[in-house]
Formats: sequence, structure tokens, C-alpha cells
Amino acid sequence: MSEAKSEKAKKFPLLPLRDVIIFPHMVVPLFVGREKSIAALEEAAKNDNELFLVTQKDASVLNPDRDDIYDIGTVVNIIQMLRLPDNTVKVLIEGKYRARIKNFTAAPSGYWVEVDKCQSKEGDPVQLEAVIRSIKNIFEQYVKLNKRIPPELLMSISSITDPSRLADIIVAHLSMKIHEKQEILEAIEIDKRLQLLLEKMQGEIEIINVERRIRTRVKTQMERSQKEYYLNEQMNAIQRELGQKDDGKTELQELEDRLEAKKMPEEARERTRKEIRKLKSMSPMSAEATVVRNYVDWMLALPWFEYTVDDNSLKHAKDILEEQHYGLKEVKERMLEYLAVRTLVKEEGKGTILCLAGPPGVGKTSVAHSLAESLGRKFVRISLGGVRDESEIRGHRRTYVGAMPGKIIAALKKAGTSNPVILFDEIDKMSSDFRGDPASAMLEVLDPEQNKCFSDHYIELEYDLSKVMFIMTANDLSNVPAPLRDRMEIIKVPGYTPNEKLQIGKGYLVKKAVKNNGLHDYDMNISDVTLMHVIRDYTKESGVRELERLLNTIARKIATEVVTENIAKGEKFIVAPKHLKKYLGPQKYDRTDVERDPQVGLVNGLAWTAVGGELLNIEVVTVPGNGKIQITGKLGEVMQESAKAALSYVRSISGRLGIDPTWYDKNDIHIHVPEGATPKDGPSAGVTMVTALASAVTGIKVFQDVAMTGEVTIRGRVLPIGGLKEKMLAAKQAGIKTIIIPSKNEKDLSEIPNDIKVGLKIVPCEMVEEVLRHALNLSQPDSFMKVVGLKVVSNEDTKLEVAN
Repeated sequence: MSEAKSEKAKKFPLLPLRDVIIFPHMVVPLFVGREKSIAALEEAAKNDNELFLVTQKDASVLNPDRDDIYDIGTVVNIIQMLRLPDNTVKVLIEGKYRARIKNFTAAPSGYWVEVDKCQSKEGDPVQLEAVIRSIKNIFEQYVKLNKRIPPELLMSISSITDPSRLADIIVAHLSMKIHEKQEILEAIEIDKRLQLLLEKMQGEIEIINVERRIRTRVKTQMERSQKEYYLNEQMNAIQRELGQKDDGKTELQELEDRLEAKKMPEEARERTRKEIRKLKSMSPMSAEATVVRNYVDWMLALPWFEYTVDDNSLKHAKDILEEQHYGLKEVKERMLEYLAVRTLVKEEGKGTILCLAGPPGVGKTSVAHSLAESLGRKFVRISLGGVRDESEIRGHRRTYVGAMPGKIIAALKKAGTSNPVILFDEIDKMSSDFRGDPASAMLEVLDPEQNKCFSDHYIELEYDLSKVMFIMTANDLSNVPAPLRDRMEIIKVPGYTPNEKLQIGKGYLVKKAVKNNGLHDYDMNISDVTLMHVIRDYTKESGVRELERLLNTIARKIATEVVTENIAKGEKFIVAPKHLKKYLGPQKYDRTDVERDPQVGLVNGLAWTAVGGELLNIEVVTVPGNGKIQITGKLGEVMQESAKAALSYVRSISGRLGIDPTWYDKNDIHIHVPEGATPKDGPSAGVTMVTALASAVTGIKVFQDVAMTGEVTIRGRVLPIGGLKEKMLAAKQAGIKTIIIPSKNEKDLSEIPNDIKVGLKIVPCEMVEEVLRHALNLSQPDSFMKVVGLKVVSNEDTKLEVAN
């Protein structure tokens, strides 16, 4: 290979190029905008239209120096020059020959260089011809693969015999990087230049073939509508083929990083890793990829081994419970006992299933929240009212569209720890249908022996719930299935007495009403007497929700007065009993609505409801007829059977009551329980019905200041009942003086507050005869009994018979 020769150096104006290389024999248009470059064009116009073009190493340099440009460029001839309106110049140039910079001069007006023309001798003609043929063949393949090159170029290439010209024209049409083209430009020797060109073309053809393979493979995996994914995959595949990697983290890499940093069981980690691998091979636009991504997000969001540290200070817990709740002595004691045991027994998961049962509005939910606050645990409330689908508890399987985990797993994610306090609110309101029985699904959750390995259908892995503290609330435990009730420790939350409501109203509710209704700057004074009037005359509840609403009503009325009349801050508003009609309207409830005088066939019974105790009147009348029995008042099956048992018992003691046995064949009996639209059920009205029947068939009046409760057998035994506190409270509020209870309930009196028992005469009875002796007015004249055609016995005899 011969040495390069140089002609005598010539001086040319220099125009530095950005991101483009001009080869000899090329005819291309250029747009020139830099002042020094335009000056170079103007100088060239004065100097035979010849110009030296060389490419910058860094296109971002505005004013390049000698070190910022390559050594070898191209001397060109300006064919046409046109100045555009935006002060740029469009110039059409033709490359003439290669030249090497000898001297470089940078002036304010532009650049000047002295260059030497580069020349070389041709090598072996045979070898050169072989290379030229190879180049032409490979370029033909390249043109067929690259649709951007017009096929007509092949005709002009085939007619070129000059190897230098051939190389320069071909390289101008190749898709190559700037430094690769500069390398070919700097190859002065013909055979070296052709060899480089041949290597570059072969490399480009290989890249195009790889690109086609990638395009074909990716296209078979994608749907036509997934254009964005197709482009991303194509780019990633090209980078993999070229051995390049993106420095930025992709979304999948972020998921993998989160997985590595997450504390979780090994089985869960392996499952998540498998799902991420599956996600990598999917289209991000496909429905299945969304399902897999959601599953991975849930797995990474769950607090597998994340716990909060408990505060087992009994004093702290007691202070919080006392501060936030008035009364509820038994409930607070049980909570403190639980905390004390936890302090001594380090093993969790034992005895943590508590159920707070009681009427609405007594503070069951807020007690659970206070317990969580005292422990320093996260608190999550799950409402079970109306839940009738088992999947709400256990989750849906991932085969279903829109599948999600159950409420348990969702609560743990929300809490962010594996040992929160989870409150199942209104567990007695769950029901079942064709979608499953959610109460049965709760059996595993609430069993300390089983919930260590709770399995959600969506997660499909075991999750340890043993460190979760579960608390339930219920209004009516009879609606909770027995197996579920067996797993819970039931804490009765009783209704409040009027005095307790008074203290809650003074200490909490009045202040809350003032705060919620913007009366901070005013003095709203509600006396104890006024508050008690609100409690007795406007509310009929076991809790304090209605009381809170009424106090808010009063506060709103006062707030309206403040705004309407523009009352100055600091004004004092005294709410007296006489003002209640103005703020709350007329009195809603009359607590002394019982009859004053003794009545025939009318008895005051006591009933328990989910919202507290109620006074339940039972009426019995007899009319001439043929022995029919009619029972009305929308009574349940148990209550109807109780009425029939009471009638059978009364008929069995007809002789002792002095009733002619043929009387039942000549008269009809109608038993009615008022408020006929309200459903009623239960056996505890048995003694009430016996007393009403005995009064109706004998004509003996019943004292109306007496109320009673108790189940009765057909042999006359009085059986125990539940809800004694609520029933006694209802009796006291109605103005009852004497209450008759079963003897077996006498032991429950110790748990009833004294302010309920004060003023009540409590009579425990074991047999119905004792009930009749205290309830019937046996001192009335015999003439009343003659009117109804009964066998006459003396009062003394009647008393003796009844007493027996």
C-alpha cells in the first residue's frame, strides 16, 4: 500500500458542520445559520466558490476551536446559494476532494484553514476488482432490505468504475453513526477505504436482518391494536441484540426491588417472584397482565412481618377509657383484665375474640377504638351489616373478573401492620343466600386455633391472623349462629340509666354540640333539670344517639338566633325546661301513660328489644260465643304458643278460681297486644298473659302500677328471662311501682344499678299463684263476679285458693 501524497497547501474559508459529513462527489443542500459560517460562505463566493467543510466532534459547541473539529474534511464547490427570510442561508454544494487541515485560523469574522489535498495510490487491481464486486453485491442486498434507498441508485452505482468515487457515493447512503462515517472519510488509501466500507455494510445488513427477525417475533405475540407495546418490545429486543442496557429502572425492576426489600414468608416471596416473571412476558395492555399486576401489588402491600409495639400500661388504658366513656364499669374492667393478662402472658392469639353486645348508641364501637388507642395499635372497622356473600370475607378467586381479596386482607393492608385491632361491626346483621354463608366463613377467622393459617381465596397463601385482636359488636345475639357465638367472649354493654345519660350529656354531649355548631364564643347553659326533661320527655332509647341529636338541634336553633340577630360574642344562652317546646317542639313521650285505676283484663308486661326495654300491655276480653280463641297483635310463633300455654293453665285452675267449667263453651276469648303493626315474639310474656286471662274470666281487676315478666309452664312454674335491667328501667320510666320477676332472676339484681332499683318494689315469684296474689285486686266486692255469671266464693276463700 503506497504512502499518501500531498499537493501544495491551499487556503480556504472553513464551515464547521454539525451531525453531518460531506464526502467527495456528494451533491447536498445545507442550511447555514451561524454568523461565522455565513461569513465563510460569503468569502467562498469571492474565492472561486470553493469552501472547506469539516465536521465538529461535539455538535453542541457553538464556536468550535481547532480541537473541536476533525483533521480531515472535504473541499466543496458552491453550486447555488440562497438567503432565506429568517437570515439563514440555503446552499447547494458538491464535494470535490478530501483534504487535511495544516493551519487553522479563528478570527471574529470567521475561520480560515490551509489544507493539503489527500491522495493515494491504488493497490492490487485484481484484489481491488474483487472488493468492488463484493461491495456492489452487498449494496444491492442492502438496497433490497432498506426501503428508504430508491432502487434507481443501483443503476447509477453499477456504471461507476472509479473505486474512490464508488466508495464515497455508497457511504453517503448508509445509515451509520457520524464517527463511523468520519473513519471512512479519513481512510485515504483506496483499498483500506473499500475494506472498511465492506465491513460496515455487512454489519448494517446483519443489523437489518436481526431487526426483521425481532419484528417478526414480536409481531406474532402482539395484537394489532397494541402498537405502543410493539414499539417498546422492538426497542428492548434491539438493545438486547446489541448488548445494550437501559440505565433507568423499569416498572418491573421497581417491583423486583420492592420484592427484595420486603419482609415476607419464603413461599409468598417465591409466588410473587413467579408472578413478576410471568408479567415480564405479557403485554402490559392485556387484561391478564392487569390481573397479575394487581396480585403482585397486593402481595407487596400486605404487612407480612410488620408489627406495632404494644403499650401495656394499665394506667394509660384506664385513663383513656375513663376520659372517653362514662359508666360501662363491667366493660372497662374486662378490658383492663385483658390487658393485664397480655402483660403477663407473652403468647398472643389466645383469648382475643371479644364481642360487645348491647343496644344501639351505648358506645360499643367507640370502646373498641379506645382500646386500640390505649394499646397503640392501628384500628380498622369492618361493617358486616348486609353482608351476604362469603367472598366478602374470604375474597374472590382470581379466575373471576374484578376479583379482590376479602375484607380481612383489605383491613390488614389498610392498617399497614399484622397486629391491628379489627372491629367487626354489627355481626348480627349478616345473612346468607345462594352466594354462601359469610357467618360460616367467619368461623376460621375468629378461632385462635385456626386463624394462624387463614387462607384468602385471592391471595391463595396462608396468612397469620393470630396476632390480630378481633372485637365484635352486636345488638341481638340471638341472630348470631351458635358456632360463631361459641368462639366469642361476650361482654354485655347495657343501656344507660337516666342518671348516666345526664352525666354523659353534661360531660360530653353538650360540649360536643357547642363545638360542632360553632358556638365556641358563646355560653350555652343547659341545666341538669332541663337535660333530664330532654332525656325523659323527648327520648326513648337505651343509648344516647337521640339525645345527642336533640342537643345538636338546640345548638343549631341558638346558632340561627346568633346569625339572624347579629348577637355579640360572649352572650349567655340559658336553656330552661320552659324553652324546650320552642327548641324541640311538644313533648314526645309521656312516661306516666299507664292506667291509674285497676282494670279487668289489662296487664302491664315487660319486653326486651334490641334498642332497650319496653312496657308491653296485654289485653284480654271475653264475649258470649262458642269457645273460640283469637290472638292478635302480630305475635310471633313463640309468643302465640305462650298464649296457648297460659290459657291451658288458667283452664286447669278454673276450679280454684271459682269458674264454672262450662263457661268456656259459652264465651269467646280475644287476646290482643297493642301496637299491632310491631312484630313481637318471645316467651317472657307468659305470666302477663296468665294474669290477663285470669282477670278477664274472673272479672277481678289488675293493679295498673304493677308490671311483670317471666316465662310460664302449663304447670304454673315461672321460668327466668333475660334483659332484666332494660325491663326494670322501662318499668321505672313508665311510673311502675311494683315489678314481679322470676325467683331465678333474683341473683341478677346485684348487677343492676341502685338508681334503677330505688323506688321499685321488686317481687320475686316462683309460681304463678304468687304472681296472681300480687297483681289481682282481690279485695273487690263479690257482686262484680255475679254480673258475669261466675260461681261466687268469698274473698277470703279466693285469697286462700290463689295463695295455694
